[in-house]
Amino acid sequence: MRQADDLADDEVLSREERRLRLDSWLAQWRKAAAGEATSDAAFLAVRDATTRFKIPLTLLDELVAGVTMDLNHAASDQPDTYATFNELYHYCYLVASVVGLVCIHIFGYSNERAEKLAEETGIAFQLTNILRDVAEDAERNRVYLPLDDLAKRGVTLDALLHHPAATPPTRCERLLFASVAMQAETYYRSARELLPLIARESRPALWVLVTIYHALLKRIERADYDVFTRRASVPTAQKLAILACGLLRMAWARIAA
Repeated sequence: MRQADDLADDEVLSREERRLRLDSWLAQWRKAAAGEATSDAAFLAVRDATTRFKIPLTLLDELVAGVTMDLNHAASDQPDTYATFNELYHYCYLVASVVGLVCIHIFGYSNERAEKLAEETGIAFQLTNILRDVAEDAERNRVYLPLDDLAKRGVTLDALLHHPAATPPTRCERLLFASVAMQAETYYRSARELLPLIARESRPALWVLVTIYHALLKRIERADYDVFTRRASVPTAQKLAILACGLLRMAWARIAA
């Protein structure tokens, strides 16, 4: 997943060169997945994981389709945008929900409802990333927030793409970001419902991920959605505290097993 993302985001190369490299990389992976000899350590590890944890190979294809969307979405001189939330949801599914679906195969689950909840957890994570990275994405000629949402809030595409550096968001922009945060909060409820459906010993790992991502969203909300003058992040001390709590939960889960 990291390899695919890095290939797609290597802006030293043109979009066409990146597409060709991704196509070549994907062809090599498919040969390795089919059992052909490979010296790529990542391919060997992933092939072993897909076999042991019964991870559908279609999920990995979907992930590559997601990172490729940015390369195929528009001409290189036009901004990458999404017209509606449904379009954005599909993108988020490919680049984030798929990761969650792969993870729950490793974590272990028995109730099929976990799959939909894992999908929506991925949406929550990706919407959080999108809010945090509004300024950074604009510098790369990308606006992931749906155009129809911009129109509803009276925000123009040009305003987001060319927002003055180190200038706080306008009132309309804050309302736009707040509406995205509310959507993310809805999907974080799915994350909380997912936890008890995961194998007991794996729950602490998922709890750590959900807690850190949700803490990031809360920091954006507390900053009144100012994602322009500083990039939101969860302090290291808070992350370590969450991790320590997760380790305690894991120890308890093993004792209780």
